[in-house]
Amino acid sequence: MRSYSRRFLAVAALAVLTTATAACTTDEPAPSAAPAGSSGPAESAGPGDRGTGAQSKFFVQADYDAQMTMRRAEPTGPADKPWEQSIDPQLIDTAAYKKAAPYHLCFSNAAIDNPWRQVGWKTMQAEVALHKEIERFTALDAEGKDDKQISDIAELQGKGCDVLIVSPNTTATLTPAVSGACPKVPVIVFDRGVETDCPVTFIKPVGGYAFGAEAAEFLVGKVPAGGKILALRILPGVDVLETRWSAAKVAFDSSDLDVVGVEFTDGDAAKTKSIVGDYIQRYGKIDGVWMDSGATAVAAVEAFEDAGLPVPPINGEDQQDFLEKWNDAKLTAIAPTYPTYQWRTPVIAALKILKGEQVPKIWNLPQPAITQENLATYLKPGMPPLHYALCGCEDLPGYPEKWGGTS
Repeated sequence: MRSYSRRFLAVAALAVLTTATAACTTDEPAPSAAPAGSSGPAESAGPGDRGTGAQSKFFVQADYDAQMTMRRAEPTGPADKPWEQSIDPQLIDTAAYKKAAPYHLCFSNAAIDNPWRQVGWKTMQAEVALHKEIERFTALDAEGKDDKQISDIAELQGKGCDVLIVSPNTTATLTPAVSGACPKVPVIVFDRGVETDCPVTFIKPVGGYAFGAEAAEFLVGKVPAGGKILALRILPGVDVLETRWSAAKVAFDSSDLDVVGVEFTDGDAAKTKSIVGDYIQRYGKIDGVWMDSGATAVAAVEAFEDAGLPVPPINGEDQQDFLEKWNDAKLTAIAPTYPTYQWRTPVIAALKILKGEQVPKIWNLPQPAITQENLATYLKPGMPPLHYALCGCEDLPGYPEKWGGTS
């Protein structure tokens, strides 16, 4: 049985805050010389190490290699609809699920507890509203709780669903619930994976390795040899964040840059700002900032501004506040993404399956990066600070107001 393992777990910046801390692994105690409240520079891990520490136990070479290939691959599908595109699709037959409309779609959602998921949820609802053949759409919110989502999946199986869409809260714990549902209803999994291949299709962007590499390679290209890099992470032990850092480590270890600190911020803006300020005081100059999530990128930028220093090359994400700061302050920056337009794809996939059309077994969506060259394309005036630019929602009814924006 092929395993859709936790390496495919995907979560946006604020989805992995304090509730996950107790369950996550932790680093070794910080050296006494480290700035207060931080974990300090990573210890050397042997030849080629540039202060990045040991490679994560989550690193899988084959997955890394595959994502590095997919980063540059040309997707198939409509050029103006990346949520319908797929990279190297291996199509499967779905004739066994074909049935006449109208349809009842059901959705077990891990949570809507952070801005990324809120933008995605609005986008999914708008996609559903486009299709008259969807007569009913039943959605249950697990509120970030495994036990509630297990109960939700069981409840939905009794509601006459024609398709069950699942965004798992966690990978291993939700696998039995998904496995139990598969024989009863066609299942679509997206955003985060499960450790079974029974879903009809698994929908995801390229992945964490691609995100981490994009940001690290940008810094390698912009920061002079010997430059000091500060790496800011949210939490240890979270798969998608570990793979982002794993790919960055590969890039930094083969460079001439020095990673002077790898710090966990808990996704907290005030803590992020404090850590960056401490490193500025300690080293006098930081030449680049790498982040495994862009939710607190503006706070990192403000730490340099408060110190009266130019902001070094930095990566954020496609969050509106960072894009605005990048544009206004003329930053040297890049924004890898984990596109929220993926929330449209499960609805489209569900209709294809119910019409007996082929779908990819693993539906790899493109994962573009925002660069200086295309920043103006993604920066949307009038959108709220926590909006995500790659929502793919601009053509949906109610945009921008339903997403908190103004015309």
